[in-house]
Amino acid sequence: MLRPLPFLLLLLALPALAKPPRLTLFIAVDAMGTDLLLRHKPRLKGGLRQLIDSGAFYPYAEYEYAKPRTAPGHTTLATGANPWRHGIVDNRIIDRTTGKPERVFPDPAHPVLEAPLSNEDVSPALLMAETLADRLRLSTQERGKAIALSGKARSAIPLAGRLGQAYWYDETVGKFITGTWYTKELPGWLKTFNASNPPEAWFGKPWEPLLPRTEYTGEDDRSYEGEHYGLGRTFPHPLTGGLNAPGPHAYTAFAISPLALDHTVRAARAALEGEGLGKDEVPDLLAVSFSATDRVFHQYGPTSWEMQDALYRLDKAVGDLVALAEKAAGGRANLLVVLTADHGGAAVPEQWAASGVPAERVNPTALSKELTEALRAQFGGDVTATVEELDVYLGGKTLEGGKVDGAAVRRAAAAWLGKQPSVVLAVPRDDLYTAPDVAGLVEPLRRGYYPGRSGDVLYVVKPFHVISAASTGTNHGTPYSYDKQVPVVFAGKGVKPGVYPQTISTTDVAPTVAALLEMSAPASSEGTPRAEAITIGR
Repeated sequence: MLRPLPFLLLLLALPALAKPPRLTLFIAVDAMGTDLLLRHKPRLKGGLRQLIDSGAFYPYAEYEYAKPRTAPGHTTLATGANPWRHGIVDNRIIDRTTGKPERVFPDPAHPVLEAPLSNEDVSPALLMAETLADRLRLSTQERGKAIALSGKARSAIPLAGRLGQAYWYDETVGKFITGTWYTKELPGWLKTFNASNPPEAWFGKPWEPLLPRTEYTGEDDRSYEGEHYGLGRTFPHPLTGGLNAPGPHAYTAFAISPLALDHTVRAARAALEGEGLGKDEVPDLLAVSFSATDRVFHQYGPTSWEMQDALYRLDKAVGDLVALAEKAAGGRANLLVVLTADHGGAAVPEQWAASGVPAERVNPTALSKELTEALRAQFGGDVTATVEELDVYLGGKTLEGGKVDGAAVRRAAAAWLGKQPSVVLAVPRDDLYTAPDVAGLVEPLRRGYYPGRSGDVLYVVKPFHVISAASTGTNHGTPYSYDKQVPVVFAGKGVKPGVYPQTISTTDVAPTVAALLEMSAPASSEGTPRAEAITIGR
């Protein structure tokens, strides 16, 4: 039997032990699949390796929907839901009346601040699910702060949700901005940061390898790598964008390079200090998405020297960021760190093919043209088909005016696609929830479908087939492991360290963070808290 005094002391101690961390640092890496991380793990010595070694490491988390892309990936991580609930199905969708693409986070009523007006991503108006940031704000009666920073608006916006604050790097002006959904004027700390980090400071500086060249495997110069924005295929890469003075192309060249990783860390430091994050017992959230890794991946491929260099630089950037967050929170005992990725990515198809893998580059523009011709031959009129990744949007006055049976056109389009040598299956939206799922590929299509935003026909290419209109570089967005499998690490307060090799869903990330923060999961969450990695509790 416990004596009265010790028992009383134990009761008094329990609430203190159960306090959530003062600060949660949520790190999302754009285009860091499990294979990429594990391949480089032996050479990592900085923040990535430290988190893996000291945290709960899940190497095999998977996205459950068919099209792992940046906007839906970040939204799934933030909401614990798949696109069929949160509504963000891709980076962009197609306007059926015009056949032209439009961004997934547009909002004409809330334009950007301190940048030219555009139709780019600007607000969470079309986000259909609650996020971690929203839940934190509500559960603390809006006392807890939630700040999101990224090189891309489509990454920062879902991480901030509706009630947090999102800031992103704008390539037209070369600085961090936001939209009027979040504020009417940039905060003072961000104005100071932008003023102290002008594009002129890094214009023209070359991107050199971080490590000695002997540390990089393979060849630096490969014919299937891209050369966009004047970067070229080999080191050193000039960051002028082909310009004589700073301008949009130079700002984009900088954003593609992993030098932008350090720029994001400096912005995060300004946010930590300017917002006073982690300074009291009310939990705060800082979400940081590193975008340069994805840009390097697309242009050079996951096995390139450039991607290797990006991982080494990311390793250092993560270490710097965690150290800043730990200092802000008053020590690691007050800090929770989460690190994961929005998707993986395919190798350059020509590299796969050269190694004997049955890989091909699938041109969506050519596919759109051929499908449109086939539908017009069958139904007449001006029926159009626009292929956007794994979605096919059908339009044209003949279809919109009801002159033909829409379901018949959709089924005909699916039948034509299903006969193409690069396609493994195609399903019209009419049959999405009744079609047999023999190969287990229809269910991922269902989880990624949202009415009115997804295509009229959904399809899946064969393994190692990369959808890309470009003749170089590579892409992601299929339900295969190289695209859908990503690492997840929880580290810090309330976490039980270890390697957890079981397959988990990326929808588990948000409810696990919510459990560690001792609050309920976001409203539409489908995931499960990873109880095996949680040590808190009364």
